[in-house]
Amino acid sequence: DLLRHIEVYQGAATTRLAMKLMAMTFVRTTELIGARWAEFDLETARWDIPAARMKMKTPHTVPLCTQAVDVLRTLHTVTGHRELLFPGERNPRAPMSNNTILMALERMGYKHRMTGHGFRGIASTVLHEHGFDHAHIELQLAHAPRNAVSAAYNHATYLPQRAKMMQWWGDYLERAARGNVVPL
Repeated sequence: DLLRHIEVYQGAATTRLAMKLMAMTFVRTTELIGARWAEFDLETARWDIPAARMKMKTPHTVPLCTQAVDVLRTLHTVTGHRELLFPGERNPRAPMSNNTILMALERMGYKHRMTGHGFRGIASTVLHEHGFDHAHIELQLAHAPRNAVSAAYNHATYLPQRAKMMQWWGDYLERAARGNVVPL
């Protein structure tokens, strides 16, 4: 239902596209709203978020599903002439407010039921339920390993596996928006 509500959201197009992209990438709200066009390579379907914008201060690569690339191409027609994907309405040199997505969810009837951060929890839950590797999901969520020794020695990013997982996720969301998946 949420995905169908996002599709017909009557607010700003950038807000609707932000919610779609958040669902598809399940990055943190601040990472999404601060995104810059220079971070994206749509030809290779990658989003490289610099360390300075990440909570844990390490760079993060987000493999993009084909659906996310389509959303980005649409968004580019709206904000592609600016540095930011999601510029603020009052100050286009600053990102949209981190409350924009929350307020949109509330206007759609999801107050106290969904937040921007909630997309991360849903993605993690569904991906785990469908047997995806825990390490790949955690890397996609940009969670730091809890074991300091392991973190010191393992620098693998599992990009090919994560790209497959993210495409599965994009396909899953597409099916869900059409009502073709059974809720957990």
